Parts: sequence; C-alpha cells; structure tokens
Amino acid sequence: MADRTFVIGDIHGDLRALRALWGQLPPMDAADTVVFLGDYVDRGPDSAGVVAFVRVEVAALTPARVVALRGNHEDAWLRAIDEGFAPFTDPPQNGTLGCLRSYTGGPRAVRGELAAEDEVEAQARGLFFPADVVAWFRERPFWYEDQHGIYVHAGVPWTGERWLHPSEVDPPTPLLWLRTREFFTHYRGKPIVVGHTVTGVLPPELSVFTPEDPADLWAGECVYALDTGAGKGGFLTALEFPLLQVYESRRAPR
Repeated sequence: MADRTFVIGDIHGDLRALRALWGQLPPMDAADTVVFLGDYVDRGPDSAGVVAFVRVEVAALTPARVVALRGNHEDAWLRAIDEGFAPFTDPPQNGTLGCLRSYTGGPRAVRGELAAEDEVEAQARGLFFPADVVAWFRERPFWYEDQHGIYVHAGVPWTGERWLHPSEVDPPTPLLWLRTREFFTHYRGKPIVVGHTVTGVLPPELSVFTPEDPADLWAGECVYALDTGAGKGGFLTALEFPLLQVYESRRAPR
C-alpha cells in the first residue's frame, strides 16, 4: 500500500525506544511519508543520538519522505540560545542537563540533578549545541498536512467561534505550546495528530483505543495524541494512516 503516513510521537532523547519502534515499521517506498511530531531532545539519555538519527540516519533507512516538525523543546532551546530562557533551562524536570551531557560526553544525568558549576552557562544558553544542529532546529516546520490529516506538536487554538487551521495561527507559537482539555474533547474537523501532552493525563473514557490503559495512545473523535512518555519512563508510539495501525516500542504492532 502506497501513500501511507507514519506519525511518530515525542522521543525526548530515548534513542533505544526510537530504534525499537523503527524496527517494527513495515518497509516503505517513496510514496510514503514519515512525520516526527517534535521534542527530540531532553529528559532521555541520548538527545544527540536522536537528533542524528532523525537528521541523517533515517534518510539512509527509508526512501519515504521525512517531515520532522518543531516541538516546544526545540523552540525553547532556540529562545534560550537567542535571549536566555531560565524557566525552561533551570528546572531539572525539563531534562536539559541530560541533553547537554549527551553532547559533551559527561556522566548521565540523574533525576533532580543540577548542573555542575562549569556547566551552568552552557546549559543556560545552549552553548553545547553544534551550529548545524541549531540551524536544523530553526528550519523545523510548525505543522504539516496531507490527505490523511493535520500534524502539529501541540494542537490548534479556538477563536471563540471556530478552531483555527495551523496556517492561520500567527505567530505560530501556540501550535507548539497549547495544552487545553477543550482541544482534545471538543475539536471537530480534519483529523489532527499531536504529541506534547502526555496521554496519561487525558480522559481515558473518551479514547476509543484501549481506554483501560491510560498510558497508551489516546484516540478521540478527531484528535490522536501520541506522547506516551518516551524519555520519561514511558514508551514511544507511532500511528499509521490510513489503516490506523499502532506501533509501540514496548510491544509488537497492533
């Protein structure tokens, strides 16, 4: 079957999960598309490896078109690099220290660990990122659309009268940072696939996909949410259109 789209959720530095998931995907051809929803870095142990996989390695693994969207973590790093963004870089729960050490070769960061004195400036301003990686972050598109659906990191906003199409959101920042229950429960329109919001906090009773497992992919009436916690104790999920086949790094495809 040609013209398939494989959408991959937030990876967050979990290269092992990414490789496990990729190994489950079927062979693709040039008529297929792979969409990454963003958040390649932070929290997991190998942000550098994930970025290299998505930027370089994947092109040698498949002839499919590859679309790598910007996530809010890439967006936040760009803000840190350009002007500083301490509310993002400082809190240990954001996992920025693990990202730094994946590039510098330092010891793996443990939960709650703070940067050493000689790491503080590099962490605060993203000084450890190679210039080509920073350029790649800047080039990431904010959304993508094909015949199957709309793909965006976080969601689309409501104007009070209707849900905006991503092309109408200017500036596009909400596409990366939006997190409202109303989007998941009330959006109606062309199917939208998002990451960003961990599925475990979404109402399981409104999901038609394994509602008994809140950590799993969340599938509402018109929204599919794929952040199943990779890099923070969960696993990585992909969704194939138009068959709606689900792949997970933790188990065989369903």
